[in-house]
Order: sequence, then C-alpha cells, then structure tokens
Amino acid sequence: MGRAALPATELRRGVVEYCVLSVLATGEQYGYELVRRLADFDGIVTSEGTVYPLLARLNESGLVTSNWRQVEGARPRKYYAIAPEGRRALDDFRGDWARFRDLVDHVLALSDKGQ
Repeated sequence: MGRAALPATELRRGVVEYCVLSVLATGEQYGYELVRRLADFDGIVTSEGTVYPLLARLNESGLVTSNWRQVEGARPRKYYAIAPEGRRALDDFRGDWARFRDLVDHVLALSDKGQ
C-alpha cells in the first residue's frame, strides 16, 4: 500500500459506519443492496467483507435492527433498518463531522497562506 493511500484508508475506517447509517436512514435494505449502494460512492467501501461485519456490530450495539424476509422467487434476505439510537448517533456525527471538517480545512489553509 502506498503512502498516499494510507490517509484515505484511515479516514474511511473512521466514517464508514456513519455512511452505512446514513444510507439506512433512507430506508430499509438487505445486505447486498446496501453494499451496492455504498459502492456507488467510490472510495467509501472496499468490499462486502467490510460491510457485513460492520452490520453485525451495528446490530449488536442497537444502532440498526434486522429481520429475515422471504422474497418471492428468491432466497430469504436479511433486511437492515436504522434504529432510533442509530438516528441519534448519526445526528451527533453530522455535527461532529461538520466541526471537524471545518477545523481541518482551516488548518490546511494555513499552508496556503504561508503561515
């Protein structure tokens, strides 16, 4: 892994659970559907192996709920939905993220100004 990839990897690791919560806040989804939606945002999720363990942790911590559903003509699918505690965590993260992003932008701008 190149040096330039490391910061993106670390940033992704820190925010991917909130990206999952945000997508689930748009509506209930089964695991593979969620993986595909996240894949549309290049660089957020690297593999199914990232999403499924994360969903299990979010489920265990009460941030998401899950249930098995039989879909006609298909195997049963496990659907995930954001729980009330997950919405609170997502709302808290939005505020933290905005402040953190603004602080980082400010610090990075110092070098543009020669300070």
